[in-house]
Amino acid sequence: MTVIALDGPAGSGKSTIARLVAQRLGCEVLDTGAMYRGVTWAVLQAGVDPTCSEEATAIAERISVEVGGGLTKVDGVDVSDAIRGPAVSAAVSAVSAHPGVRNVLRDLQRAWMATHGGGVVEGRDIGTVVFPDADLKVFLTASIEVRARRRGLEGHLSEDEASRNIEARDLADSSRADSPLQEAGDSVVVDTSDLSINEVVDTIVRLNSKPEGNR
Repeated sequence: MTVIALDGPAGSGKSTIARLVAQRLGCEVLDTGAMYRGVTWAVLQAGVDPTCSEEATAIAERISVEVGGGLTKVDGVDVSDAIRGPAVSAAVSAVSAHPGVRNVLRDLQRAWMATHGGGVVEGRDIGTVVFPDADLKVFLTASIEVRARRRGLEGHLSEDEASRNIEARDLADSSRADSPLQEAGDSVVVDTSDLSINEVVDTIVRLNSKPEGNR
């Protein structure tokens, strides 16, 4: 089972890069961020305070979250667009910080990998916690300005709103007690600020083809 872990902050290009790398390598891809957004959407739909760990965890345990083929479904409902909106973007860090929620989704992520026999997985704690023995670990990053511009181009937030959201998420994700966003000791850092999508994909595919000691 070959596992490629792509980690990095919001707007670093993880989802797009992961999908294209998987296409190049002929394997499956899992967007774990969409899973957390799916749970966050369900928390908001239920009228639950995103900072309430007990209630958010209970919802994560109760619902079904499916991610694949570019779609995210919660209990069979397609929420692919809804989870990218400002409400979910503002609350996802709070929901993602709850250890109970993270435990539920980690189990789902590991089960997904076992079912698919490997693949490309992107998120924030993939190489450090979920798959610490991944065959290749890449930490994608970019400047806040570049990341905000990318998020603004998605159309869900203005560039200013995206910048504020990213700064808040960076702080929340890197300072949470449970599996904070950080580089794995054996990850390869790729700054995507001045690279095209194809250049980043080429870099990761090339890294994957190298023996571990030569990365």
